[in-house]
Amino acid sequence: MSVPTVVVHRDADILAKAVAARIITRLVDVQSAKGTASLVLTGGTIGIATLAAIAGTPARDAVDWRRLDIWWGDERFLPDGDPERNETGARRALLDHVDVDPERVHVMLGPDSGLTAEESADAYATELAKAARPEDHGPSPSFDVTLLGMGPDAHVASLFPGMPALYDTRPVVAVHGAPKPPPTRISLTLPALQASREVWVIAAGAEKAGAVRLALSESGPVQVPAAGARGRSRTLFLLDRTAAGKIPPGLGRLASP
Repeated sequence: MSVPTVVVHRDADILAKAVAARIITRLVDVQSAKGTASLVLTGGTIGIATLAAIAGTPARDAVDWRRLDIWWGDERFLPDGDPERNETGARRALLDHVDVDPERVHVMLGPDSGLTAEESADAYATELAKAARPEDHGPSPSFDVTLLGMGPDAHVASLFPGMPALYDTRPVVAVHGAPKPPPTRISLTLPALQASREVWVIAAGAEKAGAVRLALSESGPVQVPAAGARGRSRTLFLLDRTAAGKIPPGLGRLASP
């Protein structure tokens, strides 16, 4: 796994715009190199703000949205269209404003599909397996970019500290009893996240500062899940100044104006 690089921006608004620009550039580069690209989306305030920033810039048209596979790192097990679903937020912020191929938007199904949470997780694992190639060397694709938000407790996706999902080696699991609502969720596991070529952790706000410090330390991922958020070739922690407020010196922090 790669060693994290830390990039700090002045505030949350600039952070969202900077991450949006970075995503566009990366997707264009990947599509130029191999024709298609894959992006794993996250929810949360800064995640959705980033997607809205992509939608709001003319540079978005540099991406060939028809040749982009879109996945989710986790989803709240709620009916289709529920405003609390990550998918709903992503569609309103970005996907409804660009020409995506519906067949390449891979959603995690909710209870209105007739599936249980476990069955939904299994269905997503099957979809991942279909997209994986021999060179991925595993049951899920090597995503080009995986976006992850992070909670004040250092959770990423729906992997909360100390919960059984952190020990699971399957690519997707159902999560029950999550410490924040809703309690039932679907989540990629650490092995699936770590199969990504690049993992970008995005965090804003002083309440995240302690978790950021732990995630960049030698902490284990069972108690600090974000410490396991690492990509194969690159890991970025993209922060605003308040989220970076407790980073110790010597971590190679790159501060923007």
